[in-house]
Amino acid sequence: MRSHFKGLLLGGVAGAALVASVGATLAGGVAIREQSALGMGVAFAGAAAGGAGLGSMFWNPATMTDFAGWQSSWSLSGIIPNTKTTPNVAGTSPLLLATFGSASTGNMGQSALVPGSYASYQYNDNIWFGLAVTAPFGSSTTNPTNWAGALYGQTSKLTTIDINPNVAYKFNDMFSLAFGLRIMYAELHYSSAASALVPNTTNIINADAWGVGFTAGMTFKPAPGTEIGIGYRSQVSEKLGGTFISPVGNSGMTSTIKAPDQITFGLKQRINDQWTVLANVEWTHWSIFNTFPVYSTGGTIPAGTNFTNFAFRWSDGWFASAGAEYKWNQNWTIRAGAAYEWSPVTDTVRGVRIPDNDRVWLTAGASYQFSQKLSIDLSYAHIFVRNASININSANNPIFIAGVPFVGSTKSNIDIVSVGLNYRWDEPVKGVVSAKY
Repeated sequence: MRSHFKGLLLGGVAGAALVASVGATLAGGVAIREQSALGMGVAFAGAAAGGAGLGSMFWNPATMTDFAGWQSSWSLSGIIPNTKTTPNVAGTSPLLLATFGSASTGNMGQSALVPGSYASYQYNDNIWFGLAVTAPFGSSTTNPTNWAGALYGQTSKLTTIDINPNVAYKFNDMFSLAFGLRIMYAELHYSSAASALVPNTTNIINADAWGVGFTAGMTFKPAPGTEIGIGYRSQVSEKLGGTFISPVGNSGMTSTIKAPDQITFGLKQRINDQWTVLANVEWTHWSIFNTFPVYSTGGTIPAGTNFTNFAFRWSDGWFASAGAEYKWNQNWTIRAGAAYEWSPVTDTVRGVRIPDNDRVWLTAGASYQFSQKLSIDLSYAHIFVRNASININSANNPIFIAGVPFVGSTKSNIDIVSVGLNYRWDEPVKGVVSAKY
């Protein structure tokens, strides 16, 4: 028993060390969806109903009751974005153009690696313990130091680690419930031009924080081959503390930001021994991402001064997907999926740091089962992002600075390659196979 829990913990710690070293780029808002290599192959369809393998725990911790014994899963996704913002000379402040020029950003998106680590242990016929270590939010974009939008954003980097222990209870073959704790660390780096008149001057914010929330979920199996799941990830309040560095001096800073809660509904339906179809709908409460004041804690700026804001004014986000799996033979399973994502970033409030827009996902993947204990997953996704306009030219945009409008357009697309490894540590009972496929 003790060795099982030690392995569960060590698997999660290894994942956390890796998560801490990377960020992610251009997800819906700043959410990171690439939490499971298996799930990405079906565009995360059915993720709340076990369709993303053991990684389904991210969306719905009750899904771990689908996996017998003591199991672990690790995934690693390489995100390769191509995003360029071009100023519109006709709408952008002549002062910004004179100071910084009118060139485009080039590719502002930064490639990133996003890992995920999951482990579950079946204590008895009814109780499961699990641990997920993930990076649920992230952003990494770099605009040139001197370009027309530099006053509104140069470097932006957000990195998170979410440590999520869970416990699930299986009442019977139809119904399971689960609850978990979220312990999330966030680290933020923001920079922008300090002046519209003087090039090569920069304001920098460096901050970090810890926050606590929870996860919950349930699965329902009304008939053989049918699984319905719903999962909830709570809001997490992060009290940031750090420094503000500027050409005229440095100050301490503090701000409180709330990460949004999320509800995911999933369906997995086995048609026959070879075919399974899946579907998913997800809502993310991005409308709480409004305006978060930043206060000085002392230094060049007097303590208590609200000297800037983290301003977003986003809307709620939605994601809907469908996919299918085909069990080719005893070893190979192939899958494909498609999804549409409604961005929380609207035309009115879009900025230069996260020029997000609605997108279409097309995905494909395969798994190879070496044995009852070991399998690998490989998936690919291409994301078509709608071209976006940026209109920082009135008080309707929360980051607008009077007298220095910026207008431009952004083009984006993203490629993702994901690989996963799944391993069962104990010996499977003869004739009993995990419900993974």
